[in-house]
Amino acid sequence: MTASVDDNATTRVWYSSPATRDSMLERALPIGNGRLGALVSNEPCHELLVITDATLWDGCGNELLGDDGQHRYEPSSSSFGTLTQLAHVAIDLPSHTDVTDYHRDLDLSRGVVSARYNHAGIFYVREVFASHPDDLIVLRLGGEGAYTGTISLSGTHGETTSAEDGTIFFAAAFGNNLRYSAAVTAHCKSGTITSSGSQLVLSDCVEVTVIIGGCTDYSSDGSAGYRDTSVDPVIKARRTVTTAGPFGDLLETHVADFSSQFSGFHLSLGRSTDAQRALETANRVVRRGDTDEPDPELEALYVQFGRYLLISSSRNGLPPGLQGPWLDGNNPAWMGDYHNDININMNYWIADRCGLSRNFAPLTEYILSQLPAWTAQTQKCFNHPNNRFRNSSDKIGGWAVAYSTNIYGGQGWWWHPSGNAWLCLNLWEHWEYTQDLEYLRRIFPVIHGACEFWETRLIPFTLDDGTEVLVADKDWSAEHGPEDAYGITYAQELVYSLFTQFCSAATILDQETSYATTIAGLLRRLHLPGLTRSGRLQEWMSDADDLGEKLHRHLSPLIGLFPGDRLTPEASPTDLIRGATLLLEDRGMENFGWACAWRAVCWARLKNADKAYQLIGTNLRPSVGGSTGTAPNLFDMYNGSKGDGDGLFQIDSNFGTAAAVIEMLLYSRPGAIDLLPAVPTAWQSGRATGIGARGGFVVDMSWHKSKVIEATVRSVGGTTTTVTSGDISQDVKLGRGESVTLQF
Repeated sequence: MTASVDDNATTRVWYSSPATRDSMLERALPIGNGRLGALVSNEPCHELLVITDATLWDGCGNELLGDDGQHRYEPSSSSFGTLTQLAHVAIDLPSHTDVTDYHRDLDLSRGVVSARYNHAGIFYVREVFASHPDDLIVLRLGGEGAYTGTISLSGTHGETTSAEDGTIFFAAAFGNNLRYSAAVTAHCKSGTITSSGSQLVLSDCVEVTVIIGGCTDYSSDGSAGYRDTSVDPVIKARRTVTTAGPFGDLLETHVADFSSQFSGFHLSLGRSTDAQRALETANRVVRRGDTDEPDPELEALYVQFGRYLLISSSRNGLPPGLQGPWLDGNNPAWMGDYHNDININMNYWIADRCGLSRNFAPLTEYILSQLPAWTAQTQKCFNHPNNRFRNSSDKIGGWAVAYSTNIYGGQGWWWHPSGNAWLCLNLWEHWEYTQDLEYLRRIFPVIHGACEFWETRLIPFTLDDGTEVLVADKDWSAEHGPEDAYGITYAQELVYSLFTQFCSAATILDQETSYATTIAGLLRRLHLPGLTRSGRLQEWMSDADDLGEKLHRHLSPLIGLFPGDRLTPEASPTDLIRGATLLLEDRGMENFGWACAWRAVCWARLKNADKAYQLIGTNLRPSVGGSTGTAPNLFDMYNGSKGDGDGLFQIDSNFGTAAAVIEMLLYSRPGAIDLLPAVPTAWQSGRATGIGARGGFVVDMSWHKSKVIEATVRSVGGTTTTVTSGDISQDVKLGRGESVTLQF
């Protein structure tokens, strides 16, 4: 009943021309092993790899506050630092300037970029990938011909490249004493490879394998100064490249590792037209934007591309920041940092929903590693007399964060009192998907510390009817409106979620029962938002609707709808759901990519398939001259208030839009799974496997004419839930590892 969809249609992007040095961010294809990321040009005569190491940050703890009690942030006035590129590797083949039959692609399921072409009647091919098991970037030059040219390695901070024993390398250190290095070697089946100055020289080489490595001495251990003194980066980088195995073994190991992560999820939203299928990816995006015609395979491909980016940027090290490990310069927007009022939060919406629960670990480890420094900074500085967000009680407990954080325990920009609760919401949701008790024990102190902060921050407030409630102290509804408002909806909803999480965790773990009683008492007194005089959900404790920007990019007051779920169409009062709907309508349907993704998922929660799908289409509009939209390589581009040519890559939309698609297909909370809550007519027939469901389940399902045909529910730790499709509900009871297939 579902039209046949070839897996390649949803797991491969392809192009008939290469990227160039001046179009890397928009056209180069990304590869990554979690720490090392590279943008790959695939230009025949000048192959360029722009490489970023996620740990290559300058800066430090940034402990000095400004006169206003906020964290210094701008590079000229702070020690916050920035993520930077590691190196450029160029392979120059001067004679390969006139080629025919050019084709390049990225196989998302294998994590391999390939290019092929004919030159002077000879067929050439190249493959490149970033291996997590071998911690390398590997490139092979193959085909029927020989290669003559050079391989060069250059740093991006004025480093000097040296050659020794068939390897080119550099080593250096930042002013913060972070040491780093990169190294390249190459070997071939026949021909000669020699070194000349800072280059490797290829002469009539057949089957060339280029091995690229790099590292820093960064450690996530704050007690050791965020340094691993046992690591000498230059020794490690050179050893890694010189001891690598043959290309075939490296490729086999990489593909086995990568595909084991990618293969746990499949998505078909229907078959696209033959005319759409015939187009290369960049042109297909343009057609989708020009015609607004549904392209279900492109839309499924976009989800799979988001999964590919998460596997490539989130393994067992640092989490991806605003651009992930794919920079096009050393001055990335917002320092390539971690914004915790949507960006890093959105980066992980996709993980559990799309079969990538194991890739959530870097966010957990990052928060745990930074927590001691965040706690110390909170205790020392949050109640600074000039901090307009300080606690009126003059008390302080637990930990808080600023809007931006780096990898050294440092914080930047304004204090963000609600940020701790939002990070805890991310952590808690992962528990809901996995039901991993050991994980819950690890994050419990994080949630506990956030509760301690809010215990000192909530203040009593008497409502007009004389009821005394607890509200958040002076704050800002991120990121607009008054900066000194009490009881903003954003904070109230996040604290509601935080306190609820803590009480649940304390019961499950049988820990801190006395403190849980205290928090439960605060929760009962917590004020929850009402409606303005026009019937909209309040953003501030005011009847007025005009305290901020009507079309603002953030949906802070709707956080109780998503990613929270205190507000649901099934269980919440009708007037509150209508108020949330009116507020969401006010925010509009045009904005930056991440903002549209957030809107899409909120409309999905409200079961409005048309509006959710419209926003998916908005994000798939082509980026032209740096405008907001989708770049030819599927990166989401953010234009802001800048002019043409100034578009910025922001990875959160790639993740958030993918998550919105899944929320349109399946909504879950512990005890309930709702199938096809907001499926558009464009996806009226399809199939999905490996969708995560909160409560500890994974769901496979197929549907036709917008009706579920069959669903298989597997337990990964959950025991009971109710599965609903339309008007039909079925109760499910399973043991871990068991499954049941339901017919509808």
